[in-house]
Amino acid sequence: MNKQMNTHRILVTVFATLLYAMLNTAPGLAETMPAAKNAMKLWYTQPANEWTEALPVGNGRLGAMVFGKTTHERIQFNDDTLWQGAPHDYAHSGAAEYLPKIRQLLFEGKQSEAQDLATEHFMSVPLRQVAYQPFGDLLLSFPGHENATGFHRELDLDSAIASVSYKVDNVKFEREVFSSAVDNAIVVRLTSSKKGALSFLATMESPHTEARLASMGKNTLAMTGQVHPSKDRKTGADIPSVLRFESRIMVVTENGKTIVSDDAISIENADSATLVLVAATSFKDFQNVTANPARRCAAYLRKSSTKTYKKLRADHVADHQNLFRRVSIDLGNTDAAKDPTDLRIEKFSERSDPSLVGLLFQYGRYLLIASSRPGSQPANLQGIWNESMKPPWESKWTVNINTEMNYWPTEVTNLPECHEALFDMIEEVAESGRTTAREHYGARGWVLHHNTDIWRGTAPINASNHGIWPTGGAWLCSHLWEHYAFTGDKKFLAKRGYPLMKGAALFFVDSLVEDPRSGLLVSSPSNSPENGGLVAGPTMDHQIIRNLFANCIEASKVLDKDEEFRKQLANMRKRIAPNKIGKHGQLQEWLEDKDDPKNQHRHVSHLWGLHPGNEITLRGTPDLAQAAKQSLLFRGDAGTGWSLAW
Repeated sequence: MNKQMNTHRILVTVFATLLYAMLNTAPGLAETMPAAKNAMKLWYTQPANEWTEALPVGNGRLGAMVFGKTTHERIQFNDDTLWQGAPHDYAHSGAAEYLPKIRQLLFEGKQSEAQDLATEHFMSVPLRQVAYQPFGDLLLSFPGHENATGFHRELDLDSAIASVSYKVDNVKFEREVFSSAVDNAIVVRLTSSKKGALSFLATMESPHTEARLASMGKNTLAMTGQVHPSKDRKTGADIPSVLRFESRIMVVTENGKTIVSDDAISIENADSATLVLVAATSFKDFQNVTANPARRCAAYLRKSSTKTYKKLRADHVADHQNLFRRVSIDLGNTDAAKDPTDLRIEKFSERSDPSLVGLLFQYGRYLLIASSRPGSQPANLQGIWNESMKPPWESKWTVNINTEMNYWPTEVTNLPECHEALFDMIEEVAESGRTTAREHYGARGWVLHHNTDIWRGTAPINASNHGIWPTGGAWLCSHLWEHYAFTGDKKFLAKRGYPLMKGAALFFVDSLVEDPRSGLLVSSPSNSPENGGLVAGPTMDHQIIRNLFANCIEASKVLDKDEEFRKQLANMRKRIAPNKIGKHGQLQEWLEDKDDPKNQHRHVSHLWGLHPGNEITLRGTPDLAQAAKQSLLFRGDAGTGWSLAW
């Protein structure tokens, strides 16, 4: 079973990455070209003008976006624990009292009435979760660098170093930036080809109005502050934000003069300079915010101050390459590989450039390594990088697809360590999810709806027509089983994987209900993300729950325990409403045959059983596979890539 699951996941994941390259590679061309010089580099001939054009570095906890400006460099940075809000239980006390009525209304076809009742009595308190926050900017000013020539900017995926080089009056200036997991710091190295030619001003700023700068001695500048409050969108009232933060930059130069004020650090006539940026917050865990950010920053700087730049760099590169170099991919090269990355992207549809697809594949692995390490928060909607006080969807963990997609490469591209942060979060949402299961459903076990934040909210948020979706935790549990399936680690399965999976399954043992029309077990209330409103029995839910039950059954056999629970799951699994083929030949998205062929919604949630699930296959269930294809064709562009598989 494990081997079959692994093979299925590998083939589907790699297929999606490679298909376009195969279709657009001219026969014979790719094999004739030598490996490109910049095969593992994103590179450009101009600085970034927008944040989205900057180059990301990260160590799991600290992320930075490097713009590469010549006169006024901006390095925007984040700490993965800097969020709005405070420790908070989002569960709506007494919500379970209204659950039977909501279900009754849905079974009677009274969707709007069910949604209204759920809006009033079943939603999170407050209605929305809070946002991930930017920390600040490291700003470097270089007087006299206005007329730079020979500009080059790159991100080397193999070393995880962003670099910039250019000339001013025949003097070459170079910068390297990386975020070291070994030393918990962002490191910036500046050099010039002429002795004494390096002069610049370094400072920090933050979008949080409480932020203050202060000198910390002869070579260090500190910035302290507290996160802005958020707003309750229903009442308009302030929601306090309790997290405090501190960052420090320490400068070490070769020759030259260093002057530290309460506003900036001035470097004059140096040969080279190394800046070490550290940052921390008062966050300890989702229930404890009593950490001392100043003490943490001091400890980070003490450690890094004992190392030369050469040692800082070597330790960082070795740590990164231990992960990154486990997988290589070679799709061949054409002349297109010689061009800057932005030009390659612009012309990709016009010419053969298979190695750009390989670069994209490795860039995905790079971003996961940079934003998810043991002990860090898991990668959120934007990984670890965010410049906005109001980021899209609050840059939370959206678990009805986005979080899981971030982690699809972990096991199949040999990055199991990057899964650890996600497993930590699952343990924490299981803790808060037990309260939500009890208060909202009167159920045992634990539940997570479609979003969570740093405070591990698990209740349904935003609106009843899409926020009530109880299978987020069940989907996350597939990552626990997948880790065991790839590693065969029984100790992990016994101590972490199975207890969490069992708790998620126990919730559905208690919360699945009989459809009065068919007598089958269904999930209610729920929705098909993010389409169709509040319903009973969406297809996606049933696919995920069957997968969860199957994995729990297999895990209990591996561990030789819970035989009676295993039998209960097996019996219930047979009664869960099955996949159905509708009147248009489509895979039904809901219990009712109501799919609209003209509906081109971007989500095709009911194809979860095709991928990442594996209960729909071309050989095993050909009729359902054909119906899945028909559903994709309904969705137009949303299904074009997948439909090519047939």
